[in-house]
Amino acid sequence: MLTILTVRKALAAALTFIALSAHAQVAGSSIDVQHYTFALQLNDADNNIKGQATIAVKFLKNASAFNLDLVKKNGTGKGMLVSAITENGKKLRFVQDSDAVKIYASAKLGSIHQYKINYAGVPADGLIISTNNYGHRTFFGDNWPNRAHNWLPCVDHPADKATVDFIVTAPDHYQVVSNGTKIKEQQLPNHLKLTHWHETVVLPTKVMVIGVAAFAVDHPGNVGNIPVYTYVFPESKAAGFKSYAVAKDILPFFIKKVGPYSYEKLANVQSKTIFGGMENASAIFYFEGSVTSPGIEELMAHEIAHQWFGDGASEKNFWHLWLSEGFATYMTNLYLENKYGPDTLKKRLTADRIKVLRFEKARLTPVVDSAVKSDYMQLLNANSYEKGGWVLHMLRRKLGDDLFWKGIRNYYAKYKGSNANTDDLRLVMEQTSGQDLKQFFNQWLRTAGHPQLNIGWQYDAAKGVINVSVEQMQDTLYDLPLQLSVDGQLHNITINGKITNAQIAVKAKPATVLADPNVNLLTSFTLFAN
Repeated sequence: MLTILTVRKALAAALTFIALSAHAQVAGSSIDVQHYTFALQLNDADNNIKGQATIAVKFLKNASAFNLDLVKKNGTGKGMLVSAITENGKKLRFVQDSDAVKIYASAKLGSIHQYKINYAGVPADGLIISTNNYGHRTFFGDNWPNRAHNWLPCVDHPADKATVDFIVTAPDHYQVVSNGTKIKEQQLPNHLKLTHWHETVVLPTKVMVIGVAAFAVDHPGNVGNIPVYTYVFPESKAAGFKSYAVAKDILPFFIKKVGPYSYEKLANVQSKTIFGGMENASAIFYFEGSVTSPGIEELMAHEIAHQWFGDGASEKNFWHLWLSEGFATYMTNLYLENKYGPDTLKKRLTADRIKVLRFEKARLTPVVDSAVKSDYMQLLNANSYEKGGWVLHMLRRKLGDDLFWKGIRNYYAKYKGSNANTDDLRLVMEQTSGQDLKQFFNQWLRTAGHPQLNIGWQYDAAKGVINVSVEQMQDTLYDLPLQLSVDGQLHNITINGKITNAQIAVKAKPATVLADPNVNLLTSFTLFAN
């Protein structure tokens, strides 16, 4: 059969990369997936999909059985049923429960095995099969955070990264976009078409996807040797080709500032994602109305930044989601600052600070939120995004631009193709800067809340000074730099106790005293003259 032969070729090619694969794993896991090949059959008659997954697994310990994540068909008729699992043509015993399939196969520590899993069903989630606004049928992978196992047998966790092939057989009126490089497109009998995409860079399952629809495709240009493509619904062609073309201007900024782009292409795709944008590696999906959205540039900057942070350097677990979303938020701010100037950054930081403080009133929790055990959607909040971005901004101001960017580049270079947590970032920034950053990271990322400052000042004409008193009103005390503008002159005060007193020399009673005039501190404050 064509599909099976193609799977074998893809797997053989992928195995050449296995020796290079070394990355974090789920704590206690007995396996490290090296490569997935998903051969999928889609149709227009119903939402049933047929799949054969060929999975190369390296064993991290001796084992007599192991689990893969896969949602089983339930009472609603949605879910996947496994019909057979084989190794080298030999059928293996397996047990499928609601959320996983247990495969009985003996393996030794360090050995690599390949398994074929035949399955079929109607995806309960993860693969969105629907119609677009023009009434045309579409299929879009939408895996974040751990929804891939609704349609793909896998280790559905960001710590287990692997290379992937998607081989899609579908009616020939569709086009298919996916991760990596398109290495084959073949017409088949009965108005079917086979499309094969091959990704050689290890990915977490959250960003492994296919998009299947009628597309108009544009190639607005290359960035170096990286082709940039636009995939939009044909009816959106005029608007989409124009608005999405900004991607080719965004990509060079991150390459210059962070490091080389890891993937074979950058495709920006109009889709049916439940999110505004989803950072699928090299095939970013945007919400359907994005083609005419006035915010498309900042949305694209956010998702393109994720190609480095979240896709390339991935969090070890979702508690550290700010390493993905906080980075993408601040990198977007930096891109816009670079293009439109520092006032743009100040306005965005001011808006972000309002969001953070408002969220805190609804839910008081640290950025690194280990209380979240399963429903990771709740982590899509102002802590992970805007507060995470604010922490990076304050770190930039603390270290200075040169050391900050050097540290960011060092962090990405170290964890590209791997996984990191918050302490991993801290250690890299400490090594780069020569500074102890434990307190900074603890107070901003592992402590709930923010500093609330009462700032009072009093003019002393006899001494030619203003006496400044700053009181921290919150329970946990912070160590932070406060900047005051006194008649336009900037003065820095180090705050490290419950009450901090300082004197600032002046020639006359100030007309204006402002706190944090350049928007560099995530704090709320009351400023008053005594």
